[in-house]
Amino acid sequence: MNQSNDGGKIEHIVNTVMGVKTEDTNQSLDRKIVPTKELDLKTVLIYKLGTILQIGIIILTFWGMEKLVILVDNSSFFPNWLSTVFAGLFFTLLSIRSRIFSFLDNTRTRKTYDNIVRPKWAPPPLAFPIVWMTISILRVISSLLIWQQMNQQFLVLPFIAFALHLALGDTWNTIFTVQKRLGAAVPVVILGPWLSALIVTILYWQINPIAGIILAPSCVWLTVAVVLVFRIWQLNGQEPLYPLKLNVS
Repeated sequence: MNQSNDGGKIEHIVNTVMGVKTEDTNQSLDRKIVPTKELDLKTVLIYKLGTILQIGIIILTFWGMEKLVILVDNSSFFPNWLSTVFAGLFFTLLSIRSRIFSFLDNTRTRKTYDNIVRPKWAPPPLAFPIVWMTISILRVISSLLIWQQMNQQFLVLPFIAFALHLALGDTWNTIFTVQKRLGAAVPVVILGPWLSALIVTILYWQINPIAGIILAPSCVWLTVAVVLVFRIWQLNGQEPLYPLKLNVS
């Protein structure tokens, strides 16, 4: 019994840190949704605009962080290490809660994953926040190494690519977790989070090989995620690989 309680506490802590909801908070809003076979162009446009706006906002915060670091470093009132602390906190915020910069609904919930057919080898729900929390830590460490290597600059190519990666990941979460579009989630996870993770890792490695090696596990995990998303799509009806118009009643 104690082990069960301890496991429940650990799960609660991990889910709280990663912002994952284990209950259905929208039960009263559930309605019958009937998908059509028609491409939902409006939704595609919303995805694109939401992703672009999120990237722009993150880049704007990069500019603000550069100004803050310059202010701290040029002031004799602040200790030399304070700018590193600010950078570390900023990268932590980006890595764990990048969705706060998104205009799309990026609610983290287990509802979709719990209610769909999954392959037998699929990781249990608790594995996801634990793995992502670990990857977030690796992102912070590797990004700090790049930040120091790039003379404490934020508006540089590796971090712009990082912003793109985070935004694409949040958009994919909207498509899969929130809207349950299992078909559209397949190409998006490949061309979005997975491909951008490879690009960010390569860029990091070119500047600092240690940073690239630290970030590499995220590529491994996202490769597993790609296979899992594909198998889930196969096991749940193989709907078209694009967002469908929905009739709600």
